[in-house]
Amino acid sequence: MCGITGIYAFNMIGRVSMIHLAKATQVLDHRGPDFQNTVHDEAVGLGHRRLSIIDTTPDANQPMTDPSGRYTLIFNGEIFNFSQLRQELEARGITFRSLSDTEVLLHLLILEGSEALNKLNGFFAFALYDRRQKSIFMARDRMGIKPLYYFSDNDRFLFASEMKSILAYGIEKQLDFEALHTYLQLNYIPAPRTIMKGVKKMLPGESIYIDANIFEKKIWYTPPRYNEKPASEGYEDQQKQLATLLEDAVLKRLVSDVPLGSFLSGGIDSSVIATFAARHKPGLHTFSIGYRDEPFFDETNYAQLVAKKIGSQHHVFSLTNSDLYRHVHEILDGIDEPFADSSAIAVNILSRETRKHATVALSGDGADELFGGYNKHAAFQRIIEGGGAVRAAAALEPLWHILPKSRNNKLTNLFRQLDRLGEGMKLSPKDRYWRWAGYARESEAFALLSANSKEKFDADNYNKLRSALLENIPGHNATLNDFLYADLRLVLPDDMLTKVDRMSMAHALEVRVPFLDHRVVEFANSLPVSSKINGGIRKRIVQDTFREILPEELYNRPKKGFEVPLLKWLRTDMRSIIEDDLLADSWLREQGIFNPEKVHKLRKKLYSSDPGDTHARIWGLVVFQWWYKRYFI
Repeated sequence: MCGITGIYAFNMIGRVSMIHLAKATQVLDHRGPDFQNTVHDEAVGLGHRRLSIIDTTPDANQPMTDPSGRYTLIFNGEIFNFSQLRQELEARGITFRSLSDTEVLLHLLILEGSEALNKLNGFFAFALYDRRQKSIFMARDRMGIKPLYYFSDNDRFLFASEMKSILAYGIEKQLDFEALHTYLQLNYIPAPRTIMKGVKKMLPGESIYIDANIFEKKIWYTPPRYNEKPASEGYEDQQKQLATLLEDAVLKRLVSDVPLGSFLSGGIDSSVIATFAARHKPGLHTFSIGYRDEPFFDETNYAQLVAKKIGSQHHVFSLTNSDLYRHVHEILDGIDEPFADSSAIAVNILSRETRKHATVALSGDGADELFGGYNKHAAFQRIIEGGGAVRAAAALEPLWHILPKSRNNKLTNLFRQLDRLGEGMKLSPKDRYWRWAGYARESEAFALLSANSKEKFDADNYNKLRSALLENIPGHNATLNDFLYADLRLVLPDDMLTKVDRMSMAHALEVRVPFLDHRVVEFANSLPVSSKINGGIRKRIVQDTFREILPEELYNRPKKGFEVPLLKWLRTDMRSIIEDDLLADSWLREQGIFNPEKVHKLRKKLYSSDPGDTHARIWGLVVFQWWYKRYFI
């Protein structure tokens, strides 16, 4: 797990940017504190920051060049089947100088080119430079676990693990107002766009080839979709297959030359991963955080039950609201592109504390998106199935509008969910998905923009972006599997995995996600809806498959998610910075991006008895404003 950056200069003007290579590499130091190096010739420069995980000796340092001197690789990630691939390469006459997966990847790419990608089990973003051909080949892993940004103009092509590294080359900074409009709805920016014009994110499963004459992008992997044919095996056989695949995925991810542990939130997903890990790694350390002041959000008692059952050495980081708030500024300072999933605060603190004991952690991320674990998934299925309860929710929609709605207690959260259900029933599958993916309607987000920003907004460009993001959902007769597939392509890489990568790598912690082993993903996508949500049971196959190995107390309780008491903070600790600084009317008028009157109205709703999801929208504005002052002022 590392940080990578590089430059391909098309001409003499582009070569001038080579002077920024060391700085662009240095800003990624948090991703790789163990070693830094750069290499360059007249056209290409490559930089690498290393977090040593497999083969911690200098033999595995990067950039790594083959014995011929022709090929150089920089690589961020892990190849979990590298031992098997190494044996195959040795049988073909390859001699290795290190014990690293990096060298295995280097030789495999040299021998097989882009076809090598299909043999990899792991997560990665890499760039291979061919000095003879003066070409670079880059690729991102199947699910988008590891990030890769790029920028191109007439003079140079730049790429990096984070956008701050690309900015270090001195590119012109211009806001992308279509991306901003999307951000104001979702609280994150989906690939391939970023908040900066000209800077793009590689898509999951995408590769890029570039030389003096060619710039070619390809999608080398697309997850298969459910084909609507009856399952070839019964439900019990499906459970056996899931257990076998997932345990093997966990086993593959236990390979490490540094301390390894497992996140344990108290939910079923992380509990399953920790249980399998403990089977194969005696003395496993597990980690969870709790909220001492917020029992509604605290699940550490469930995590303790699992830890006791599997015999792990469990660490609970019990935090107060003031503990959490102290880290908000640290997180805001570390964000190089607006990203406002507030659960990132908890992931950041969990990662920081875990890093004191381990360099690698397993997590249960991905199961909700694959198997239908969210409220929106159950709601979507209820709408498809119909019934009296759904019709009643729709008929009472005017009532839900006027009742107080908030995530902070069971009753007001129920009103919030019923309001969204009633609204969603009136929409097409595409529009329903888009509405439930975000916190604000398109019209609400657009209203927040100033007149000047609206002039810079290209509606046709935005509509093309939105259509591309929703292409996986049919206009009519959409099923839950279509909904889940859209989450796999949008929410998972651009929200959930972005959150985990940014917050864990801020503390040089590698997080591995067994549920996103591509074999598990492909199996999940082969299952009918009935194996995922049935009779109101979400993630049915996950719950049923592992019921016997988990404490009974984990079942039949509401899903909490990895939330933080954001509404309380915004109303108390952060009120001054909101009203007197970041969202002050005077600053908004000076800045010229947002409509002060609309923002003021949103602030007023935040302090009302009916905040709804306003706290998430305000948090999105706070994150953007903090970022803007850091990078534009």
